[in-house]
Amino acid sequence: MNRILPTIVISQFFCTSLWFAGNAVMADIALRFNLSNSYLAYLTSAVLLGFITGTLAFAVLAISDRFSPSKIFFSCAIISAVINLGITLNEISSVELMLFRFLTGFLLAGIYPIGMKIAADHYQKGLGKSLGFLVGALVIGTAFPHFLKSMLATLPWKYVIYSTSLLSTIGGFAMLFLVPDGPFRKTSQKLKLNSFMQSFKNEKFKSAAFGYFGHMWELYSFWVFVPVILTTYNNRHLNTNLDVSLLSFVIIVVGSLACLFSGLIAERFGAKKIATISLAISGLCCIISPLILVSSSSVVLLTFLLIWSMAVIADSPLFSTLVAQNAPDATKGTSLTIVNCIGFALTIISIQFIDALRNKIDAQYIYMFLAIGPAFGLGALLKKSKVSKS
Repeated sequence: MNRILPTIVISQFFCTSLWFAGNAVMADIALRFNLSNSYLAYLTSAVLLGFITGTLAFAVLAISDRFSPSKIFFSCAIISAVINLGITLNEISSVELMLFRFLTGFLLAGIYPIGMKIAADHYQKGLGKSLGFLVGALVIGTAFPHFLKSMLATLPWKYVIYSTSLLSTIGGFAMLFLVPDGPFRKTSQKLKLNSFMQSFKNEKFKSAAFGYFGHMWELYSFWVFVPVILTTYNNRHLNTNLDVSLLSFVIIVVGSLACLFSGLIAERFGAKKIATISLAISGLCCIISPLILVSSSSVVLLTFLLIWSMAVIADSPLFSTLVAQNAPDATKGTSLTIVNCIGFALTIISIQFIDALRNKIDAQYIYMFLAIGPAFGLGALLKKSKVSKS
C-alpha cells in the first residue's frame, strides 16, 4: 500500500510531460514550418481541444466508472507516447502537426482525471493531501519539457519529444503493474449517457465545480504566457538575457510545492478556506500585473511570477478534493472527468482571448483580464457558504 501514492504521483508526472512537449520546442517548430509566434496559442489550444473532446467522450461513456482505471491509464499512456513521436517525422505539414497534438490531448483525458480517480479509489481519508501530491506531479510534468529543452540545448529539438514519450511509456507500465484498482472503487455496470450531469444537481458539488472553472480561466493562460512574459522582458531590456526555457520551468514547477503545502494545511483549516485564499491571491496578482511587468528589476519580476505561480495552482487539488467528496461514489470518475472537460474548455477561450488582446492593447495590461476567472470562482465559493468545508 505504501507504494501506491508514490507510483501514482510519478506516473502522473511522467505521462503529463507530454502536455507541453510541443510548447517547449515551439521556437524550433515555428522555424521549421515558417510559422508566426502566435502559433503557440493555436498549438496549445489543439492539445486542450483534444483533451476536452477526450474528457467529454470519457464522461458520456462513463469509461472510468465502468472499466479498470489503471488499465485505462496504461493504454492512454502508451498510445499517446507513440502519437507524440509523430511531430518528429520529417514529412509532416502544419495541419498534421496540429492533429498529432490534438490526439495527444485526447489521450491525456485518460491520464490526468483518471489519475485523480485512482487516487480517490485508494484514499478517502487524507484525499486533499493525496491530490496535492498528484496535482504537484502534473505541474512538474507540465514544466518538465521546458527543463529538458534547456538541458538538451546542444542537441536537436526532437530529443525533447523522444524523452517525453519514453517517460510516458515508463509511467504507463508503472501504473499497470504497481497500482491495482482501489478498495473504495465502486463499479457502474450500466451505461447512462446523461449520468455525467447528475452531480450538478448537488449544490455543494456545483459550487465546488464553479470555483474550479474560475480557477481554470486563469491557470493555463498564465502557464502558456510565462515564456512570452520573459521574452517580452528580454526585448524591453536589451542588456538582460534571461534564460527563458530554464526560468519558465522554475516558475511553473514551483507551483508543485504550493500544491503539496495547500494539501497539507487543508487537512487542518479546510479545503474551501485554503482554496478561497489561494484564488484571492492569484486574482490580486492578475490585477496588479501591469505595475510589475514594466519593472526595470528582473528580481522584482521573477519574484512576482514565482508568487503568482504558487497562488495560481495551490487551489487546484483542493477543488478536485471538493468535487470528489461531493460526487456520487458510483460516478465519481465521470464527475471528475466532466468538470475537467468544462474547465479546460474555458481554458481554450481564455488563451485565445489573451492572445487576441496582444494585438489590441499594451502587453502590460492584458493579464489583468485573467482576474475574470478568480472573481467568478470566488463568487461561487462564497455564495451562501454551500461548499463542504471538509
